[in-house]
Amino acid sequence: MESTNRRPSFPPNAELTNRFGKLEASSVCMREVFTLLHRLAPTEITITLIGETGTGKDVLARAIHAGSARADAPFVIFDCGAVAPNLVESELFGHERGAFTGALNSHAGAFERANGGTLFLDEVGELPLELQPRLLRALENRSVRRVGGTVDRPIDLRIIAATNRDLKLRVAKSLFREDLYFRLAAALVAVPPLRARLDDLPVIVPQLLASLGQPNVGIDPQVFDALCGQSWPGNVRQLKNVLACALTFVDHGVLEAEHLKLSSPQLDESDLDRLPLGGLPLASIERAAIRQTLAVTGGMKARAAQALGIAVSTLYDKLKKYDL
Repeated sequence: MESTNRRPSFPPNAELTNRFGKLEASSVCMREVFTLLHRLAPTEITITLIGETGTGKDVLARAIHAGSARADAPFVIFDCGAVAPNLVESELFGHERGAFTGALNSHAGAFERANGGTLFLDEVGELPLELQPRLLRALENRSVRRVGGTVDRPIDLRIIAATNRDLKLRVAKSLFREDLYFRLAAALVAVPPLRARLDDLPVIVPQLLASLGQPNVGIDPQVFDALCGQSWPGNVRQLKNVLACALTFVDHGVLEAEHLKLSSPQLDESDLDRLPLGGLPLASIERAAIRQTLAVTGGMKARAAQALGIAVSTLYDKLKKYDL
């Protein structure tokens, strides 16, 4: 992650939008991102989205394209980390017939296919160092030359990039060219992780259920309590997978907390030492731990007792003691 990036700073009373394209949010951090992208989308400025894997950078990139003057032109995705290193150059810039063994036909690369529209360079931090000068040259000259070709082909497109890497750190380690970094850093937008925007769950969950083909499934309120108890290292992508699994257990049209197959959040002693527990009565801490664990396990007491490291009978005694 780009640790030195700061979220956009807005005046205290600035009006923040809760919608960007088809996306909605209620959390302040995501509304700030939406407000910034509303300004940037109609321009030709190169945007680089920085955030953890699974935060939805690709969804935001599509929304930026849809909000631009190029919305009716192609939106081409090139995943810099998903293509074999020996094929990146050909897939990005294209090749001519006979350029190398197996090149039986000419091939238009991602740049040419995106001409007139938007090229989304996903995981740009994974681009091989030896190809970065070619990318920079293409961006500066607004033209590309196919592998094995002799003609520079003009291109007219907008670049949106995304990465989960600390690009400044990669520059410092000579793994990413500084001049390319500055070319891509015209507008850096930090996409917050899901754990920082749990207020958005009531909006995100119905959207994900709809994308899974179940827009009419009801949602028990305890589902959100259970989801809020997770750290979500895989972010929205992980949440979607959890919901996809949970839907297989829905029998009566309502998603309930017990349908969620969630693991209990794991904290080590160093994590606990950072929590503001000093001075609180032990009974209050224990009560809160039991309540949160029950939320995570969807009210399933056997699983909650196992997570807490106590017998089920002990848990029942404590539930009675704390009137839970």
